[in-house]
Amino acid sequence: MGLFSFIKNAGAKVFGIGKTTEEEAAEKSAKLIEAVNGLELKVENLAVNVEEDKATITGEAADLATKEKVVLVVGNTEGIATVEDNMTVAEVEEVSEAEMAQFHTVVSGDTLGKIAKEFYGDAMKYPVIFEANKPMLTHPDKIYPGQVLRIPPLVD
Repeated sequence: MGLFSFIKNAGAKVFGIGKTTEEEAAEKSAKLIEAVNGLELKVENLAVNVEEDKATITGEAADLATKEKVVLVVGNTEGIATVEDNMTVAEVEEVSEAEMAQFHTVVSGDTLGKIAKEFYGDAMKYPVIFEANKPMLTHPDKIYPGQVLRIPPLVD
């Protein structure tokens, strides 16, 4: 997928921020792997390497949606500004540009309904966005500025 940018000081507090030593980088990597595994996302041979505020992810995701979710879990962590995605996908599927998920960075005042209205033209489609971001989201009202969300295309 490539390189993704996130807001470094927004996100889940998975680890403390400070000068990165090799030991601290290894600890941050382990905590990010633990966070992904805690969400029961299906990824084989997951590895996360943290250097300063950049995380590089490798492994094999079960599908494209899982791969995108792993990028978001890591990137939506306080202290991570960029994520380099080097993962592969087990179930390779032909996906057109129109079928790919988009990403949206939450700003102050956003709600899932407001985001659904922007992307789908219908605020009542917010459950589509909520479901696409499970298990990272546990409630439709619990989003925060700086968080990046998956916005899947509507399937008829």
